[in-house]
Amino acid sequence: MLVAAEASGDVLGAGLARALKSRLGDGVSFVGVGGPRMAEQGVASPFDIAELSIIGWLEGLRAYGLVKRRVADTVALAVAERPDAVVLIDSWGFTIRVAQAIRAALPGVPLIKYVGPQVWASRPGRAKTLAASVDHLLALHSFDAPWFERAGLPTTVVGSHALHIDMGSADGDRFRKQRGIAPDAPLLLVLPGSRPSEISRLTPVFEGAVARLKAAHPDLQVAVALAGTVAEDVTARLAAWPFRIHTVAEADKYDAMKACDVALAASGTVSTELALAGAPMVIAYRFGPVSYAIMKPFFTGKFATLFNVAADRMVAPELIQNDATPEKLAAAIGRLLTDRAAAADQIAAQTAALDQMGRTDRDPSEVAADAVLKVLSNHRSDAAR
Repeated sequence: MLVAAEASGDVLGAGLARALKSRLGDGVSFVGVGGPRMAEQGVASPFDIAELSIIGWLEGLRAYGLVKRRVADTVALAVAERPDAVVLIDSWGFTIRVAQAIRAALPGVPLIKYVGPQVWASRPGRAKTLAASVDHLLALHSFDAPWFERAGLPTTVVGSHALHIDMGSADGDRFRKQRGIAPDAPLLLVLPGSRPSEISRLTPVFEGAVARLKAAHPDLQVAVALAGTVAEDVTARLAAWPFRIHTVAEADKYDAMKACDVALAASGTVSTELALAGAPMVIAYRFGPVSYAIMKPFFTGKFATLFNVAADRMVAPELIQNDATPEKLAAAIGRLLTDRAAAADQIAAQTAALDQMGRTDRDPSEVAADAVLKVLSNHRSDAAR
């Protein structure tokens, strides 16, 4: 059983399912919760996971009733299907509740968490909570493991898929030619996120930043990436922007990353992708004001961006909450547009930080599949004794 509640988890679940099928062939079947990628691999979800894409404490409270119902639906599926193992992917608030409920309903089933909570950034006590709820953790980064192993949770570092994206076929020149953008024209790529709440909070701020940059750099070209889950919403919002925008579908995203001179991105995995593409960037994020006020005391980490965490310094500028203003964003982006030496230095530092994050030669899905099968094998051996 594979359970994912967000688009990023859907990708991880699909990769894991594919790797398990390559090892077990017709010997494996799947049940669970996921999105379109997992559905392609045979995981038929009983509900649309888009309704569970929730960020922020206040938003979580508002959606509590829905989340509770979907946890019950997921556990009911587990009880009906009685899987040999359950892998719970990312989405802490949802999957920890599912883990605890399945543990109570099916105490003999091994539970594996794929992606742990970012305890290095906030609420380190979650490591103990997870250790008491599941049997094994598949962690993305080497700096994750010690936090959970100290809590007694066996952990396998599988690596991050974002570090294994093949940018070899990405072509920035092709992107520019297809859209009539001159080779020497400055190009800003805007990536406003993949959650409805991110789009509603960030696109007005990003529009203000772009307007200031266009005023200072009239020849600036602007491209906006459309994540599949929010493409219609973003497209509708862009229609009101008073300047020309090149929209970027998912299939062209990496070409756009290669083509741009600088990127403005919502905090998230996309920052790693941009670093792999060699794009200097400015990172921004905004929570709901009440949620932020509640959450802020719990943040103990220095940075939000993973390669900044790995480098233990502000490699790429992060402008969070009240600092994420059009004025500050435009100033940070403008510096990278006009100071090419600063941009080059940031690109070099981003690349070095990717190595510190633990790039490996093996596909993380393959490592994760091996770890899942090992947990299942050990569980069966223990049960046979």
